[in-house]
Amino acid sequence: MSVYDKLSELNITLPPVSVPAAAYVPYVQTGNLVFLSGHIARKDGKPWVAQFGNNISTEEGKTAARAVAVDLLGTLHAATGGDLNRIKRIVKVMSLVNSTGDFTEQHLVTNGASELFGQVFGDKGVHARSAFGVAQIPMGACVEIELIAELA
Repeated sequence: MSVYDKLSELNITLPPVSVPAAAYVPYVQTGNLVFLSGHIARKDGKPWVAQFGNNISTEEGKTAARAVAVDLLGTLHAATGGDLNRIKRIVKVMSLVNSTGDFTEQHLVTNGASELFGQVFGDKGVHARSAFGVAQIPMGACVEIELIAELA
C-alpha cells in the first residue's frame, strides 16, 4: 500500500509547508538525509498554547503531537519532491514538551507522533527518539517536534 493510500485511509490531508517564524528554512537535505526544522503544535490554526503539568493532559498532548506529525508529513512531502514513497526510513524524532518541573510523561505525549509515523510508514516509520521536558517553547506552544528522514 502506498503512503498516500494509508494517509487517505487515516483521513489525513497533508498541509502546505509552514512558513518559518524566524531565520531558518523548513528543511535541509544532505546526501540521502532530510532534516526537518521543528514544527510546533497548532490548534485552530494558532499555536496550541499550554504547559503540561499545568493546563493540558497527557492524552490531549498525544493529540497535539499527532497534529505536529501531520504538519511534519506536509513538509516531508515537499522535501521529497512530492513523493513520500521515497522515504526509506524515519530515522530520528526529537520532541520538546513544554512542561512543569514535576511533569514526567513527555515520552507518552510524544507517542502521538511516533504512533502516526508507524501507521503511515509501517516498519519504515520505526525510529530513534528523544523526548525532553522544557520550560518554554516559542509562542508558548505545548509541543515542538523535529525529525530526520532517509530518502531512497
